[in-house]
Amino acid sequence: MTTRSAGSSSPPGRGDSHGNRLYRVTEAADVLGVSADTVRRWAGSGKLDSRRDASGRRVIEGTVLAELAAQLGRGPTTEVGATGGHSARNRFPGIVTKVTRDLVMAQVEVQAGPYRLVSLMSREAADELGLAPGVPAVASVKATNVTVELPVGGQQGPTD
Repeated sequence: MTTRSAGSSSPPGRGDSHGNRLYRVTEAADVLGVSADTVRRWAGSGKLDSRRDASGRRVIEGTVLAELAAQLGRGPTTEVGATGGHSARNRFPGIVTKVTRDLVMAQVEVQAGPYRLVSLMSREAADELGLAPGVPAVASVKATNVTVELPVGGQQGPTD
């Protein structure tokens, strides 16, 4: 990827003229789970495509960030932050990396840390949420059945 130097009339955190979500360097660092200096280095070396906004700040398009997050298998390492009311306790902040829609349903992939979570929902819900690659999201998991497995060669607990 290459670093571009084109102005954008939209502020970071919103969208550019094409509706793409733009992330500031610190926001991108949070999403990727790395330091802001690392994001700057990657942008400077061409590993991460970036540009300057109208204020001269370096910004990264959400779709570009989602692509890199999926490649790295990493996501945010910060706290979830505020959302609406919920009952699920297993919440994974991440970034949408792929949305596949048909006439009725949508399959949404979220990269949350090293985890890829896939959700099936109505197309209407995905459309109302504006889900697309690069959109920040919190995947909530609520299950009545959770399986626990031991890794092969993993440490065994006490055998009383």
